[in-house]
Amino acid sequence: MFKIAPLHSVIRLFFLMLSFTVMAQGDVLFEAKVSKNKLGVNERLRIDFIMNQDGDNFLPPKFEGFRVVMGPNQSVSQQWVNGKRTFSKTYSYFLQPTAKGKFVIRQATIDIDGTIYKTTPIAIEVTAAVDKPSDEKTADDIADESLHLVAEVSNASPYLNEAISVVYKLFISPTISISDIRHIDKPTYVNFWNQDIPVQRLQAENGSFNGKPYRYVVLKRMVLYPQKTGKLTIEPLSIGVFVDVPTNRVDFFGQRIYTQVEKVVSAGSRTIQVKELPQEGKPSNFTGAVGNFDFKVTTTRTDLKASESLQAKVEVSGNGNLKLFELPKLQLPTSLEVYDPEFKESINTTLVGMQGRVSDNYTVVPQNRGKYPIPSISFSYFNPQTRKYHTVQSDEIVLNVYEGPEAITTTPSTTTGGVKQSVLGGENQFRFLKLKPGLIPVSSYTFFGTMEFYMWWLLPILFIPFVMLVWKKKQAIDSDVQGNKIRAASKLAKKYLGAAKKKLGHKETFYEALERALHNYLKARLHIETSEFSKEKIIALLQEKGVKVDNVNEFTSLLASCEQARYAPASQTAMEHDYERAVDVISLIDKQL
Repeated sequence: MFKIAPLHSVIRLFFLMLSFTVMAQGDVLFEAKVSKNKLGVNERLRIDFIMNQDGDNFLPPKFEGFRVVMGPNQSVSQQWVNGKRTFSKTYSYFLQPTAKGKFVIRQATIDIDGTIYKTTPIAIEVTAAVDKPSDEKTADDIADESLHLVAEVSNASPYLNEAISVVYKLFISPTISISDIRHIDKPTYVNFWNQDIPVQRLQAENGSFNGKPYRYVVLKRMVLYPQKTGKLTIEPLSIGVFVDVPTNRVDFFGQRIYTQVEKVVSAGSRTIQVKELPQEGKPSNFTGAVGNFDFKVTTTRTDLKASESLQAKVEVSGNGNLKLFELPKLQLPTSLEVYDPEFKESINTTLVGMQGRVSDNYTVVPQNRGKYPIPSISFSYFNPQTRKYHTVQSDEIVLNVYEGPEAITTTPSTTTGGVKQSVLGGENQFRFLKLKPGLIPVSSYTFFGTMEFYMWWLLPILFIPFVMLVWKKKQAIDSDVQGNKIRAASKLAKKYLGAAKKKLGHKETFYEALERALHNYLKARLHIETSEFSKEKIIALLQEKGVKVDNVNEFTSLLASCEQARYAPASQTAMEHDYERAVDVISLIDKQL
């Protein structure tokens, strides 16, 4: 007779099996988190889908009862702590309720290492509108919706060894500004031959993102040549950005105050499907060249005497993977002495790939007179544009050696490289050796006791007074602490005023440099710290020093103009006018001080 186990034992067994299942899945975490479970119809809801391992084919739910107002925003974080790597990837959405009621945010799915993972459904209650919504946008929210890092890939389905470019662009909303960028996690481009195209300086350009006007900055440019067929992954690029976000506060000039937050943004991983090169029509001498090329074999001359040398060049030029294939070998008769080729390249890599030429340069020395043919050789490559193989044949070249000993043998064999030395006859074979070198003895010369000898001894002694004078002068300067501060601040003001002149035409950087120059001038002349600056204190100090009221007002007006112009349109003429005002007002105040 069978006994039925108690209910609590069955439940305990169920949870034990469930825990074993979670452990067997390798501690993979994929969950959904919401900012709140109850909100008003006029509030916003944030939902984050978080995973601790990278996955593919992320599929969000349909968000029934909500409208997506922003997202998905993707962020990636990787850290190494005590040699252990931690990884986190998040997809974030901001949702707006479309009606009151109770809703369920259903499951999102992700493919991690071939296994499908799902989040737990979340119940949300939407009530009537509230008087003071608790989801006012914070500085972090504004930064999230105003920054987007995008990896633009020129071709997501290239052939093996076909060039593709990846350009990383940071899109920035006009409502914010950025002050610094630092790289956190750089991709390694596994299974790609890669070359970085340096970005000389970061320059903002106008563009659009999701149909809205944005500025963007190109952060990184790469040229990749896939070295493996099938699905290849370009790892994500993650950067840290210091963002200046406007607040509701204003300064004493009436201008809006900005607050700074640090955000980590990621371009996300990109998948490239690399196609195999076609087998149909593939030449037997194909060595992996992919692109559009020209091929030729040339010699520096074709008529020469025995024991004279010439250069034979095997050259491929054009656009393609010039560094990733072998050049065909030159076929030469064995009666010619041939040295190992010298490889040369002249390649320029741009976003469209490698361009230029590569060559093998052979030194050839004929030992006997006669006519020696250099047979034609061929070079094959695959052109991704035409999707066909092409073969180029070089012309046959005949070398005419018109003077020298006759060859003992006339075997018509050839060689492809290395040094080949024939056994030669003839009584004048070594006539080029010079038997009388004509050496001349070198006259004796003694340095000791000469004028130069005594000058080198006296020079260090004469140098000692000069060193002591310089040392005393340096001590005097170092002891003048207050004077050093004034000189440093004055020098810094001149530096920033000069920097402002160089930035004419670039509004934000020009007015930043001009404002710093004015502040450092005051710091040098009035002996006050930057933290003590205020409009009232500047006016009081300048008037105490006897500066005219008109000049004081002009100086404070110029400071206010710098502050306002950084956040308002300004023309080239206006910038030149403000620069001249700064030069004039500093000169006038300096004379009165």
